[in-house]
Amino acid sequence: MNQIVLTGMVLSTMPVGEYDRRVVILTKEQGKISAFAKGSRRPNSPLVGAVNPFSFGKFTMYEGRSSYTIQSADISNYFAELRADMVGAYYGFYFLEFADYYTKEFNDEREMLKLLYQTLRALISPHIPNRLIRYIFELKALTINGQAPQVFQCITCGNKDRPAVFSAAKGGLVCNECDRDVIDGVILDNSTLYSMQYIESSSIEKLYTFTVTDKVLDELGKITERLIEVYVGKRFKSLEILETLL
Repeated sequence: MNQIVLTGMVLSTMPVGEYDRRVVILTKEQGKISAFAKGSRRPNSPLVGAVNPFSFGKFTMYEGRSSYTIQSADISNYFAELRADMVGAYYGFYFLEFADYYTKEFNDEREMLKLLYQTLRALISPHIPNRLIRYIFELKALTINGQAPQVFQCITCGNKDRPAVFSAAKGGLVCNECDRDVIDGVILDNSTLYSMQYIESSSIEKLYTFTVTDKVLDELGKITERLIEVYVGKRFKSLEILETLL
C-alpha cells in the first residue's frame, strides 16, 4: 500500500462497525474521496476529533486497491466556532452537503474546496449576513460547475444595451427583442444584477467583501432558489432543518 498526504476538508462521517468511521473528504489533490478511520470512535483515538465535519488539514493515509485508510491527521482549522452557533452550524452543514452532492471522485475540485473553506470563514465572521453567504456560495458553486447564468448580456443575441429580464429557465438575461417565449422573466434591480456579476467574475478570495440592502438580499434569494431548482434539483436535509430554525 502507498502512503500519501492529502489536503482537504471532512464533508461527512458515518459509523462503521463498533469503533470505526467512514469519512468523506474533499481534497485538493484527488477530488472527493472516501476513507476509513479505524478506531476513531474510541475515546483515546488520536483521530477522534480530526475526522469530524468541517475539519480542514492534511490527512496522511494508506491508499489500498479499493479504499483509503487514514493513519494520522494534522488539522489546521476545526471551525470550532460553529459548535456554539446552531443556526451557523446548519448553514455550514448545508454547504458541506451541497459540496458532497456536487463534487466527484478523482475530479479537479480545487476551486470548490477553496470556495467551501472561504465560505466557512465568512460564516464565523460577524460582518456579513448568513443569508447573503448562502446566496453567494450557491451562485459561485454553479459558476465553478459551468452552470453560471449569463448576467452580462442577452443569452440569445448577445446584446448588452437593451432592457432585459432574467430567466432561470433560459439561463440568464434575455433582452426585450428575444423574450417572446420567456415565461419566468424577472426584472432585476440594478444592484442585484451587479451583485450577481461580481459573484460570478470575482476571485473566491474577494467574494465575501460586500453587503447588500434587504431588498437586494430578498431578490438574490428568489433568484438563487430558482437557479438551484432548475440546475441542481435536490432538496438537502440540512437545509430543511435550517429552515425550521429561522
